[in-house]
Amino acid sequence: MRKQYLDNIRAGTVLLVVLYHVLYVFNAAGVPGGLGSFSHTQVQDAPLYFVYPWFMALLFLVAGVCARYALERKTAKAFLRERTQKLLVPSTLGLFVFQWMGGYLNVTAADGWAQMPEMPAVGKYLLCAVSGIGPLWFAQMLWLFSLTLPLWHKWERLYALCGKVKLPGLLLLVLPVWGASQVGNVPVLTVYRFGIYYVAFLLGYFVLSHDKMQDVLKESAIPLCAVSVAVGIGYTWYYFGKDYTSPACLQSFFTAAYLWLAVLAILGMAGRFADREWKCSRLSFGVYVLHYPVLVALAMLCKNVLALPAAVCYIVPAVLTVPLTVGLYKILGAVPFVRFCVLGMRRRKTDEISTGNLPGQG
Repeated sequence: MRKQYLDNIRAGTVLLVVLYHVLYVFNAAGVPGGLGSFSHTQVQDAPLYFVYPWFMALLFLVAGVCARYALERKTAKAFLRERTQKLLVPSTLGLFVFQWMGGYLNVTAADGWAQMPEMPAVGKYLLCAVSGIGPLWFAQMLWLFSLTLPLWHKWERLYALCGKVKLPGLLLLVLPVWGASQVGNVPVLTVYRFGIYYVAFLLGYFVLSHDKMQDVLKESAIPLCAVSVAVGIGYTWYYFGKDYTSPACLQSFFTAAYLWLAVLAILGMAGRFADREWKCSRLSFGVYVLHYPVLVALAMLCKNVLALPAAVCYIVPAVLTVPLTVGLYKILGAVPFVRFCVLGMRRRKTDEISTGNLPGQG
């Protein structure tokens, strides 16, 4: 039986990613890659601090849960073949078919072309493709993590042991989460945090995939939510004004504790109150893969071209990105070659969105 609340967590987190990127492109927190802030200090940056520690870790953990379910009904070969098509293809071939346009916008926003006027067209195209990875770093890492699961799948004793963990034990898992945050961090490209994201993935696979663990979180959902929100507010106040992607922030125990509380609270709340089908969840895969170039184009149009007021520059991308991306998804999905390269879909199916494994269940 499909657990709808896992799909709904994914869909809700993808929408959160879109809103995060709307704020991120204008951030004043010192995080590079945006279009520039409107003032030295911006209160609207506060949500960035509130969600950044946990929202991608949540996606990796849910992916681990769903991977466990997939391997219970598929062979390892079929599992890896599906993951390669759904994750690796869009994050490699898709860069050269569609995402290069987002890379072009990124280089343009950074005034990069003025620094390399003699670069040949082929070189510019390749640079745009590499610069267009955007949110697809998640698909790349998830594919790498998935390659290891057929080996872990044989550790059934460990899986059975993890099913006996109580709530205090679940809370203490913050320790391996914190330890993992200290290793596997790529310099400069701070989104590639292999240690903590892989541990989140494995915790989903071995621990949170148990029905018993999910029931424990449902029973404790409301107090966990209250505590995590309170900690999140304190966390935002404490770090506000600093670069929330710096090692000093991301590797602190405070960050790990807040991350883990938020992840457990969301799993519990969703399992308790959102375990029903939401049709919009079927669109989450396409929105995640395609939204960033659309969002950046809208933001550049508002700020750099039309010089609109700050409020409008936030509102327009926030309101238009998702509907425009859904329309683009349907257009690209109608072209077989593009559909495969950009979306990892061989056939056009109405339910292929919900099984897109970013992170889906099948």
